[in-house]
Amino acid sequence: MTESRRKYAVSPLPRLSIAPMMDWTDRHCRFLHRQLTRHTLLYTEMVVADAAIHGDRERLLGLDASEHPVALQLGGSDPEKLAEAVRIARDFGYDEINLNVGCPSDRVQSGTFGACLMREPDLVARCIAAMKQAADVPVTVKCRIGVDEQDPETALSDLARAVIAEGANAIWVHARKAWLEGLSPKENRDVPPLDYDRVYRLKQDYPNVFIGINGGVGDLNQALQHLNHVDGVMIGRAAYHNAQILTDADRLIFGDDRGPVEWQAVCEAMMAHAQSHIRRGGRLNHVTRHMVGLFQGVRGARRFRQILSTESTRPGAGPEVIARAFAEVDIPGLTAAA
Repeated sequence: MTESRRKYAVSPLPRLSIAPMMDWTDRHCRFLHRQLTRHTLLYTEMVVADAAIHGDRERLLGLDASEHPVALQLGGSDPEKLAEAVRIARDFGYDEINLNVGCPSDRVQSGTFGACLMREPDLVARCIAAMKQAADVPVTVKCRIGVDEQDPETALSDLARAVIAEGANAIWVHARKAWLEGLSPKENRDVPPLDYDRVYRLKQDYPNVFIGINGGVGDLNQALQHLNHVDGVMIGRAAYHNAQILTDADRLIFGDDRGPVEWQAVCEAMMAHAQSHIRRGGRLNHVTRHMVGLFQGVRGARRFRQILSTESTRPGAGPEVIARAFAEVDIPGLTAAA
């Protein structure tokens, strides 16, 4: 373990993280978010253990060195397969490995993992034990407060007790139930009511275990309020759709006063990243689709979005499109040009 990763793993600082989001938090999204915040923990999309074992490992697990700290989220319910996926991931240098016990999608349920594992805390504990044996970094769990007709008081306590006994380093809790029948995955992100107090009580029960909260957190001020009760806050869609909120994260959450984000440097970094991706056979819009949420409420943002959305998809589009888009935004110190 490198010195920087060792420091991160035992850091007592309040933590902010970007939630793992399918089809969104890929390596290009993470690269963008890292330009905006030095310290926020970034997550991959969920990678199914079978895919990590048998699939294109570089495509599924590859990351840029600049992304650290970054966590890999795995999906699965077979302890041996999860352990093998962890061993494979070790070569990529992740700072944390997380087990998904919260996704409510039909595809995940059919594989007997995700949120349905809330009903099987002993199985989750065996998965954590196997992953811990294979890992050289912290192993964590992301879960719901319960599923369907479960009592959240009992369900969350049973899961926490089981995984903590096997050495789980942290529990991230989406403060909603998941309804596995009757609600779509999208509805499960909004319809079940939030119960932050249940997560706060979990932290009271386990004062020496890292407990993080997720669900409905819209900005950094809300994150700061949660940090009065728990150790970490995970922001999802709010950070994706309005990534500019991350530019205050280092100062407000981590006490880093090294100054504001330099947008010229962000533009140049994204252009270089896009060029590298294109040289490897990728397309510009693979990168720029994650950037359209920047600059909400800033003069020129609409034109910025239009350029990225239309020009990036054209055959042969190159990183100069990013420069043209940035040039439309009224941000002090930004002098991007094609």
